[in-house]
Amino acid sequence: MWFRRYVYTTAHFVKNHENKNVNEAITVFGTEYKSNTTKLAKMNLAIHGIDDKIANSNSFYSDPHDLFGKCDFVMANPPFNVDKVDAKNKFLAEDKRLPFGAPLTGKGSIGNANYLWIQYFMSYLNPTGRAGFVMASSATDAGNAEKRVREELVKTGAVDCIVSISNNFFYTRSLPCHLWFFDKGKTKSNTDKVLMIDARNVFRKVSTTINDFSEEQLAGLTAIMAMYRGEKPEVTADNGWFSFYFPEGIYKDVEGLCKIVSRAEIAEQDYSLTPGRYVGVNVEIDMNLTTKVG
Repeated sequence: MWFRRYVYTTAHFVKNHENKNVNEAITVFGTEYKSNTTKLAKMNLAIHGIDDKIANSNSFYSDPHDLFGKCDFVMANPPFNVDKVDAKNKFLAEDKRLPFGAPLTGKGSIGNANYLWIQYFMSYLNPTGRAGFVMASSATDAGNAEKRVREELVKTGAVDCIVSISNNFFYTRSLPCHLWFFDKGKTKSNTDKVLMIDARNVFRKVSTTINDFSEEQLAGLTAIMAMYRGEKPEVTADNGWFSFYFPEGIYKDVEGLCKIVSRAEIAEQDYSLTPGRYVGVNVEIDMNLTTKVG
């Protein structure tokens, strides 16, 4: 999925710092509960010549790296809907990574950890930092305490883009998901804006159980965000997917695909961050449900 673009970007970041070795260009931090997974992560980094800073610990009850406000970039694929987080754990009450508090239910428990992860990623960013992570689709519309936290997140102005993804993008599960992007260094013109992309009908079938993005689609979706940010889209002249939707090479709202919305519009939708609520429906797809865009 979009992680290929992240890896590509990281590789170019390192290449642009050729006067430094990789350990001087980037510092990689991580926290992992299972010791075997920690060992695998350390081994993977070592193979690529990167010193590891992976701690074997529980993210919910510890913050071993003290990264609050220090990260340029955060990329994550956290486990969805983790339950049984101990709401009475003293660390949660004092955790500065939770500026809007733990999302407690009426019974004083934590229904799932989605909005713990989301706040962690936001809090790790420095004043110009960016984050991109995968999240369960339920999080964009979750109610009660989670809705309260989501409202506060939107009010910060750092929510940059939300992307709906179709199902079958995971090898082990078929459920759909959303990609969330935060940007604490938004341009002044974008401070009050959020880009909504509904990419549920944008995919390439790899097999009966696996979908992904074609290179054209991946480059095109990335270009939508670049144009929204006022940057020049990096797409080739022969990218048919991009040219179909953006023949002039500039951003425009596309019915059923993308729309730039204001925080006031999000408030009117009770702080839902589900792109489908804003972008509308592609009439062609609605008329022929077997047709997939791209």
